[in-house]
Amino acid sequence: MTIGGLGSGLEFLYDENAADVQVKKTLRISELEPNRDQPRKQFDDASIQALADSIQQYGMIQPILVRPLGLNYQIVAGERRWRAARMLGMDEVPVVIRDLSDEETMAIALIENLQRENLNPMEEANGYAQLMEKCSMTQEEVAKHVGKSRSAVANALRLLKLPQHAKKLVEQGDISAGHARALLGISDEALLEETAKKAAQGKLTVRAVEKIAANAAKPAKTQTPVLEDSFYTEIALSLESKLGRRVTVTTGKQKGTLHLEFYDKEDLSTLAHKLTGE
Repeated sequence: MTIGGLGSGLEFLYDENAADVQVKKTLRISELEPNRDQPRKQFDDASIQALADSIQQYGMIQPILVRPLGLNYQIVAGERRWRAARMLGMDEVPVVIRDLSDEETMAIALIENLQRENLNPMEEANGYAQLMEKCSMTQEEVAKHVGKSRSAVANALRLLKLPQHAKKLVEQGDISAGHARALLGISDEALLEETAKKAAQGKLTVRAVEKIAANAAKPAKTQTPVLEDSFYTEIALSLESKLGRRVTVTTGKQKGTLHLEFYDKEDLSTLAHKLTGE
């Protein structure tokens, strides 16, 4: 079997008539070990419990794909089912045994997860990157294997350019992939981190983050007007820092004007609370 021959689906891997499927149909739980290189790094306990409940009621409908490794067998695809079976205290699980190379094992594990599992956006992006780097696939080939459009794969890969603190928020589900892509438009890392934190706190919509990014991309001379008195400049900068938005101070002979930006109703409400102290 070659990586290019995996096709756009993995159903053939479970074909009991395939030549390299061994005789055993079940294996003891203790004979299986997970693949440390598999793309899914976080397993939600509630999700595993729900799967365990389903297995208890209906049985394990799809076997676990494994390969011989030393005296035991390594899980190629189906670690969530294995974890659910352990949770239920099962002694044996149905398996399909395939003789696979390290490269094939990695590719199958990646594709199976990307096709069937609810990976978080960063796990998905890392999975695509691994397929491209370790299996020498193009974006087009990755898209074909996982059943996604090339643009979807390209957009997912863009998330890998985020700084580590923002990636962590995506991994934890604190901000959406939409928020994350909008953050990529902010080149100033301090502003990006501040914006990401506010988005994680539910204070900024995706559209609001996009507006912040667009504003930050404007030429520097348009962001802070030149004022005759440095006092006004310092006040404007201080307010920008505390309120997290662009502040403009204009002066005249009789009176001056203070301009505060806001991005949507929710952001305006947040600003009002800050100004009133309520």
